[in-house]
Amino acid sequence: MVPLTALLLPLLLAAVIVFVASSIMHMVLPYHRSDYRQLPDEDKLLPALRAAGLKRGLYMFPYCTHKDMKSPAIAEKQKQGPVGMLTVFPTGPVNMPKYLVMWFVYCLLIGLFVAYLTGRTVTPGAPYLAVFRVAGTAAFLAYGVGQLVNAIWAGQPWSVTIKHVIDGLIYSLLTAGTFGWLWPR
Repeated sequence: MVPLTALLLPLLLAAVIVFVASSIMHMVLPYHRSDYRQLPDEDKLLPALRAAGLKRGLYMFPYCTHKDMKSPAIAEKQKQGPVGMLTVFPTGPVNMPKYLVMWFVYCLLIGLFVAYLTGRTVTPGAPYLAVFRVAGTAAFLAYGVGQLVNAIWAGQPWSVTIKHVIDGLIYSLLTAGTFGWLWPR
């Protein structure tokens, strides 16, 4: 068993490496540029949404409760469409520094759980690949597999989800490599 304190360096370095890699993947590489589309007739739709008084939150349309799901009125609304979910952020410019800090804290949190699990299951001095396998699997569960829920429940297109799963695989490999490299001998 390896104490968590002995894994602070790989935990921190993995978070930094994943943060930098994700920045490059999302800001420099072009493959995520098609993830979002513009609303049709946005100049007419946005004033209607403003007039409706939308506040920050997650909305489903047409809205119904569990008991209303089978009602003919809801079925007709769903048949006519559109059917979807809408996420509304706070009004104003996107606070990118806040999101980047939250993403880095998330990377640290994943590193903490990877360190905990790997430290409890892999002995000091273990071979690189033994550390890589456990750390990589744990990291992939968080960075990669966790993305599938967005396609299943939130209606995110599978093409976008698959790109995020691939990103998660890359982040996991970087995390696993960092832990394998810096594993206590």
